[in-house]
Amino acid sequence: MNKLILTILIGILSLNISYSQDQEKYGESVREASALYDSKDYMASSLKYKEAFDHLGGKAYPNDRYNAACSYALAEDVENAFYHLYYLAENPNIKYRNYNHITVDTDLKILYKDERWDKLLTIVKANKDDYEKDFDQELVRTLDTIYQLDQSYRMQIDAIEEEYGRESEEMKAHWQVINETDSINLIKVTNILDEKGWLGANVIGGQGNTTLFLVIQHADMETQIKYLPMMREAVAAGNARGSSLALLEDRVALRQGNRQIYGSQIGRDKESGEYYVSPLVDPENVNERRAEVGLGPIEDYVGRWDVIWDVEKHKVRTAKIEAEEK
Repeated sequence: MNKLILTILIGILSLNISYSQDQEKYGESVREASALYDSKDYMASSLKYKEAFDHLGGKAYPNDRYNAACSYALAEDVENAFYHLYYLAENPNIKYRNYNHITVDTDLKILYKDERWDKLLTIVKANKDDYEKDFDQELVRTLDTIYQLDQSYRMQIDAIEEEYGRESEEMKAHWQVINETDSINLIKVTNILDEKGWLGANVIGGQGNTTLFLVIQHADMETQIKYLPMMREAVAAGNARGSSLALLEDRVALRQGNRQIYGSQIGRDKESGEYYVSPLVDPENVNERRAEVGLGPIEDYVGRWDVIWDVEKHKVRTAKIEAEEK
């Protein structure tokens, strides 16, 4: 009996070790896939996502599967793009419902003319409606519209910059549209906040809750300072995410002439166009602070801008920036 139990325990331990190793390989492949996407090597990114999923027998985290669909679409592999999107939409354990995002995601534009696209959107919209049936529907609709306006123009920035240049008249005109839209959105959101407070996802859904943050995050400094205490209270009450609050804290800190706390704000050199992490408090321990609010390692985060995190180089750049500002 004891020998049998020992054999079973060894077997279970072996399975756990194997699963842990597969998870590690999965994570490594996903990070590589994301980096390939950032470098615009979409076909290689697609293959790396497939490699990641194969490590778990075809399974994947929903966000990674969605990102894989984007890479496939950009690589013009329509079949695999639709496969992953339909998997997300039709799987009863997932029931992808982020209708507002998928309808403005320009990564997927190659799919728009395919007859499967409208059917997919119908399923996603039904998932969304079912999930939100007990929400404040009027507010949900209002915030849906605000979210789409906030994000749709911003998702066009890279394409306009690539075609016309960062300092082009076309880009300036586009930013004017964004700023005007932000002003209108801000009036609507501050009215909601002043009347009802910072509503949680249980009332307006996760997307609506995110929209409140996005509009304040894109507002002027005075507005951000005004609503920052309200968002802090919302996080304490479980009505907002600590990771979102961290981004707002960082933006306000920089605007007030201080260093940011979590390293979420990225600057760009006007001459070289190079991205960098804006001045940061205690850069050696930033990952500990990020983990406390649900943010991943700064090394992974800054990779989206092709930035390699180097504490010593960051200190040198920070000293230079702060010297120039004096």
